[in-house]
Amino acid sequence: QVQLVESGGGLVQAGGSLRLSCAASGRTFSNYNMGWFRQAPGKEREFVGYITSSGRRTWYADSVKGRFTIARDNAKNTVYLQMNSLKPEDTAVYYCAASSTGLRLPREYDYWGQGTQVTVSS
Repeated sequence: QVQLVESGGGLVQAGGSLRLSCAASGRTFSNYNMGWFRQAPGKEREFVGYITSSGRRTWYADSVKGRFTIARDNAKNTVYLQMNSLKPEDTAVYYCAASSTGLRLPREYDYWGQGTQVTVSS
């Protein structure tokens, strides 16, 4: 019922910034909580943060807190991940996901985008 497409990834220097976008189509986007995840090769998928359906509540993993910001524009059916002060360890494929039931657990997210690569050079 929801299709998600990430964009905005690329190659940046350490200390730089990127803004990822996740464009949604389908039914009732504004009813979904939206999460961001990332996965480096050979590693487990990591929860980065979430934003509630209203856009008024967010949560971030300790590894990105203070550097990353999630926002959404329900009128545009889009959620954003602003990444500042990037570090080489932020290198991963980044995924957005939509959940109608939860916030923090991957199994609670019903729909996933295809991912976008972020590479941070030292």
